[in-house]
Amino acid sequence: MAETPRFFNEMDGSGEKPRAPYARYCDWFADEPPERLRRKAREAETFFRRTGITFNVYGAADADERLIPFDVVPRIISGKEWARLTKGIEQRVRAINAFLHDIYHRQEILRAGRIPVDLIQNNDAFLPKMIGVVPPAKVYTHIVGVDLVRTSENEFFVLEDNARTPSGVSYMLENRETMLHMFPELFTKIRVRPVSDYPKSLRRSLAACAPAACTGRPVVAVLTPGIHNSAYYEHAFLADQMGAELVEGHDLRVVDGRIAMRTTLGYTPIDVLYRRVDDDYLDPLNFRPDSMLGVPGILDVYRAGGITIANAPGTGIADDKAIYSYMPDIVQFYTGEKPILKNVPTWRCSEPSSLSYVLEHLHELVVKEVHGSGGYGMLVGPAASKKEIEAFRAKLQARPSAYIAQPTLALSTVPILTRAGLAPRHVDLRPFVLVSPDGIEITPGGLTRVALKKGSLVVNSSQGGGTKDTWVLEE
Repeated sequence: MAETPRFFNEMDGSGEKPRAPYARYCDWFADEPPERLRRKAREAETFFRRTGITFNVYGAADADERLIPFDVVPRIISGKEWARLTKGIEQRVRAINAFLHDIYHRQEILRAGRIPVDLIQNNDAFLPKMIGVVPPAKVYTHIVGVDLVRTSENEFFVLEDNARTPSGVSYMLENRETMLHMFPELFTKIRVRPVSDYPKSLRRSLAACAPAACTGRPVVAVLTPGIHNSAYYEHAFLADQMGAELVEGHDLRVVDGRIAMRTTLGYTPIDVLYRRVDDDYLDPLNFRPDSMLGVPGILDVYRAGGITIANAPGTGIADDKAIYSYMPDIVQFYTGEKPILKNVPTWRCSEPSSLSYVLEHLHELVVKEVHGSGGYGMLVGPAASKKEIEAFRAKLQARPSAYIAQPTLALSTVPILTRAGLAPRHVDLRPFVLVSPDGIEITPGGLTRVALKKGSLVVNSSQGGGTKDTWVLEE
């Protein structure tokens, strides 16, 4: 009797034959000469390099600009699977927006004792200056990225929520464009739902959240920290695709109670600013006075209803990994429903009993910084050396409230193309969600990140991971 694989393979399932979503792809793949596939993979890399699809790596000694490796084997999700995921994602995003409105207004969830008061009040991501402020259209998180992992045929978990400035959507779009260019015949054989409408949907969704001060067609702009930011390519790409202006802080100023951008004809008011600058750097008059990236006075204009900022200031608290551990309670509190999508079990190291357990089991757990992102500042216990574990033990003991811990999940795998043929690698998925008064729109697909190193569970591009095109099949 064959041993059951430890990790669920999304293409092969039990290993006897391809799973239904992959059946047509596998028939096509079986007839493809391996050398053609390898040549196409090289062409894709050349295309990405020529197009300039790069990201910057902070602190890298060898180079601060890199290509994100792209694998030509798609990740395929059935229409039925996607329908279930979208219900869970929509439920979660609605709860996050309700939670953000509540903690900046009546704080009913704190009064009910469902979340500790100090977890909000002592949180660096909580902005007291947003208390009592109602964003235009009552939307806090206009763009959300929900990171999902899969452990079995029917088991998905939310790994984390990205409600501040989620990135990666440009790679989702470019990955699809590359696959359409490289393998057009595949899309005639397999009915894949398109993702190309995302920029148009993004513009429409942002415009629907224009402030009361807006007259006429809303003017939308993208605020970038500049060319040295790790996601600058994406900022420029989205501005171009939306037909919006790409601006930096020095291009903007307060004019007659509005935020206006510099043009050849003078200063023009902006209605909606899609900001890719963190809260701390958004307004030197209200936050960090040394910031050169933001706009002096923009928070005051925002509070007065003169501009929409997407996502709203203060949404970063929903990214907090300690808050994440309470998401099942948050979903139930605001929707009255049980969560459709599960959380990963989480130990809050701020709690003495949890800290004691984590310290005893560091070699088994994944430990993350509460405010960390991008794969930085984390420990993957099973893959760490004794020296790394002991160094992290000291960090935990010094600042326990800054960390959470989770079990090492058996992440599903999807094959990548290697010189020896197909080989399984671990993946996650970041679907992208747009929120407006018109409803919640979830792009059919998202960004699949893949750990290219055999056995690795770390999929972040900053840590050596790559990406795949994600196909959602038509029913």
